[in-house]
Amino acid sequence: MSDVELKLKQSFDGMIVKKSSLQGVFSSLNLPAFIRDWFIKKYADADGNVNVNFVLEKIKDVMPRKDEWNAILDKLISGEKVRFLAKLSVNIDIKTSEVTFALPDFGITYQQTHIPQSVWTKYKKELLVSDGEFWGILDLEYQNITKGKKQEGKIVLVGFKDFRPYKIDLEFFKKAREQFTIDEWIDVILGAIDYNAAGFKTELEKLTMLTRLLPFVEERLNLMELAPKGTGKSYIFSQISKKGWLVSGGVMTRAKMFYDMNKHQEGLVSYYDYVALDEISTIKFPDIDEMRGAMKGYLESGTFNVGLKSGAGKAGVIVLGNIRQEKMDTNVNMLEELPSLFEDSALIDRFHGFIKGWDVPRMNENMKVNGWALNTEYFSEIMHALREDVIEKAIVDELVVVPNDADTRDTKAVKRITTAFVKLLFPCWDNVDKVDKELFKKYCLQPAVEMRKIIKTQLGLMDIEFKKKPMQEFKCKE
Repeated sequence: MSDVELKLKQSFDGMIVKKSSLQGVFSSLNLPAFIRDWFIKKYADADGNVNVNFVLEKIKDVMPRKDEWNAILDKLISGEKVRFLAKLSVNIDIKTSEVTFALPDFGITYQQTHIPQSVWTKYKKELLVSDGEFWGILDLEYQNITKGKKQEGKIVLVGFKDFRPYKIDLEFFKKAREQFTIDEWIDVILGAIDYNAAGFKTELEKLTMLTRLLPFVEERLNLMELAPKGTGKSYIFSQISKKGWLVSGGVMTRAKMFYDMNKHQEGLVSYYDYVALDEISTIKFPDIDEMRGAMKGYLESGTFNVGLKSGAGKAGVIVLGNIRQEKMDTNVNMLEELPSLFEDSALIDRFHGFIKGWDVPRMNENMKVNGWALNTEYFSEIMHALREDVIEKAIVDELVVVPNDADTRDTKAVKRITTAFVKLLFPCWDNVDKVDKELFKKYCLQPAVEMRKIIKTQLGLMDIEFKKKPMQEFKCKE
């Protein structure tokens, strides 16, 4: 056991799990990492080892596949109660006050379900845990529900348990962080998101990988990343947290992203911590002007206006795309191959920073975690909780020296990215006196400035007006 693993056992006992190459077996079930680690933790022995075949059978018992739904429906109609773990969403009909639920992985809609008032009253707190999709253990029955003079067969929720295996204590987490050096902590985070630190050749490779986590810990952080294929972009944004949403290809509309006037339903930005637009060159935007206008407003202020509907969200917007070798240069126009939606300097200016994804190595077997690491589910919940922590922002406001003539968007971007780095790497800094300013400059402020400078350079290549306004220098108060 390595020194870092020993410290993990001492500092985070109960929140760690033994991850190994055996986890590849679970990938065939398309389990998100946070679900997988929960099963491993639940059925591991004292040494962290699991009987893989036994756990696989347990997973199959608890999480039925989509092609098993007819068998489940047959049991329900036959009068049996069924229990399983699934992703769901809840809807309250404002006209009738009826509460229903949907099971997106099985194609079950609100019109096919019912939540009785007694059940709603009993489990309301758990069922209101999210306005979007969330995971829970459901008890279902089939019942005939009277509506007016008619009776309709419905799938009825009769019991529920929210899938939140850990009680999140940020103060405990921050105190535990104090036991690690920055080098050790970087390796701890990599293990938490399923990577083996020894598989990275340089600190730059490690830190670039971790930069992808910034929108997990900071509200409304908007980033762009271009990277070669096979560097793990999709995995980070789709498998690590249940509170984010990855869109990969297909069609993206204003209705889906912000507000659907026909359904009277808010879009993705209102429900998730981030919305990642993956394979951006393959995503189609049917109405460019409509989407661009909505995106500009939201990226600027976190609000949107669609028709007579005004709304707000806390999700960051992440644009992910592949890049060719000859384009891996921040001094050339890297964005010209993006969809025409992004051919607007005012829109690009609203993205806070750029991640140089080519600094992340292509995934190889040596990069897969193998040993004790923070449970992904626990760490993802911690990152979500950090989004509402305000201490780090106060520290950044006090330490960052803003030039008098600094562009307001530059200031906002640098401070927001710096705050995210502090939350991710130094959550133990709970006041300015605890801050190591050299570490603050190296790991928080300087990377934030660099990420914003790339956006400004790209803007200068797109629009001569931005070339006339170079970015000012941001420094740390001595």
